Parts: sequence; structure tokens; C-alpha cells
Amino acid sequence: MSYTVTPESFARLTSYWADSNSGLKWGSIFALPPWLEVWWRTFQLKTELYLASVRDGSGVIGIAPLHLKGREARFVGSPDVCDYQDCVIVPGRGSEFYNALLDDLGRRGVSQLDLNPVRPDSTVITSLLDVVEKRGGDVVCQEGDVTVEMDLPGEWEEYLTGLDRKQRHEVRRKLRRLWEAGDVQYRCHEVSPKDVNGLTDTFLKLFSLSRAEKADFMTSQMEAFFQSLAEAMTEVRLLRYGILEVASQPAAMIMGFDFEGAMYLYNSAYNPQYDSLSVGLLSKILCIKESIALGRRKWDFLKGAEKYKYQLGGSEIRLYDCRITLK
Repeated sequence: MSYTVTPESFARLTSYWADSNSGLKWGSIFALPPWLEVWWRTFQLKTELYLASVRDGSGVIGIAPLHLKGREARFVGSPDVCDYQDCVIVPGRGSEFYNALLDDLGRRGVSQLDLNPVRPDSTVITSLLDVVEKRGGDVVCQEGDVTVEMDLPGEWEEYLTGLDRKQRHEVRRKLRRLWEAGDVQYRCHEVSPKDVNGLTDTFLKLFSLSRAEKADFMTSQMEAFFQSLAEAMTEVRLLRYGILEVASQPAAMIMGFDFEGAMYLYNSAYNPQYDSLSVGLLSKILCIKESIALGRRKWDFLKGAEKYKYQLGGSEIRLYDCRITLK
């Protein structure tokens, strides 16, 4: 069977994503066209954009979101804002896709693929590594960070029962103390285009208040990324801001994405003035509760081994950094 590799635009990637009959598996929010486009346009690397689709007679069987510099290829994205990445492939077509992709990259003089971070269930691990080894290439995959996630039960009380006794008691105690504080409101909902800029401004202010390292992270360029990302993900109806208010003032917020039955906790922020009420932790707990009520199947805490993720029921998944040499 013959395959063709075709250069694509972000707009064309969006059309493939919108086509429910394409068969392509968009494994996470970090592979979605609006996410990739915002990252590329914000950071403006001096590299060659390589958005390529592989086709056979049936249509597109996979998409590679890469950028090239000299003889090296990397994912469009970076580990500081993209927790894990992958190519987008029709299930079961990984070997065909990667063989065609590597042939095209080889013709372009690419001999190194630096792909990170990736999950153990990514197509990089499950398909690409085998293809590379059969072609005589070299693979070095090293353990990197971890991501933490959990399956959600059907009921809130079932979730609490699944926590260990100490944590179950702590969650209930903290929630009780919060509600006893008086005028407390929590909401986590889809963001509308008219509200996104104001909510994002509030989130960014709280973010810089939370901890010194968060303030250092939020450079002007990173702030522009967050603002553009919020707008783009609002347009495709995936952005969620969870807001915990005390006495009508925002005390804590979470920035998350609701995608294919999973809630992704992308980042969080709080005002240290309300530390005594554990608002940072409770904003996450209340969003877990709401996600269960809405029938979400999974809660993804995303990258990082913070202690609270395990206390709230998460299990870690090791991420890998893969460096591939082509022959």
C-alpha cells in the first residue's frame, strides 16, 4: 500500500478534529489543534513548523505535530506547559503511520527525534519505538516526571469511602469549617466568551499571589500564553474555571479543561489571606465533587507528584523522555 505525507495547517488540523468520522484519536488536550496553535504563535521559535498528515486510500491515518531544527525534530509544545504529548493516529494504524513519517523525515535530513514527555500508553511508546528498532535505529527512553490521575465513581459518598480513613475525615472537616465561615460560594462551569478575559485576569492575579515561584513562572510571555490559551479553549467550549469565593471575594480558582469525559486540572491559584480555610485544596475537592455529579469518568491532576494528589485518591503514571536516532 502506498502512503503520502502532506503538509497541513492548524486550520486543517482543526477540520480533522471536528470530523467525528475521521477515526483519529486525539489522546489529550495537549494534542488538540487550538492548544498547539496557541503555543506555536506565542513562543515563536526559530524552527520549521512540521504539521504533517499521513494518508492512504482511506484518508488520513495520522498526524505528526512537530517542529524541526537542523537534523532534530521535537513536538510542538514544551514540558513546562504541555504535560504530556503524542501524535494523533487512527487506532491500529501506528506502525504504518510511523514508517511513512520516518521515511519523510529521513528525506528531510532529520536523524534525531527528541520526544518528551510521553505517557506509557502513548503511540510513541506503543508503536514508534518498535518501528525504530526494526529499522535499525537507536532508542533511549528515560524516566521523567509523573502524572497523577484517578477514575471517578458515580457518587460523591462512594468517592469519600474510597479515601483512607484519615483523609476522609480531613476532607469532611475542612469542608465543614469552610461552610461555617459564612458567605461562601463555589462554582465550576463552562466559560463564556464575554467572561473569559475577566476571569483569566482574576486567575492570573491569584496565581502570582499564591507562591513566589508561581509569580516568577508567570513572565509576560507566559501570561500572554495563558490569556490566549483561555480564549482559544473557550471558543471550543473546553475551558472551566472553578471559583471559590469567601465574602464575595475570589479566594481560590482552578483552571481546568473538560474533554471526553475527563476533567484536567491544569493549574490552580489562591489568596494566602484565606490559608486558614484551606481554600486552595478545597477548590479542587469541590470541583471533584461537581465532576462526579456531572458524570465525569476521570480526574487528571496532571504532571507533578504533589502530596495532595495522592491524598485525594490519585495514582501516578510515570512519564518518559525519549531520544531516538534514525538510521
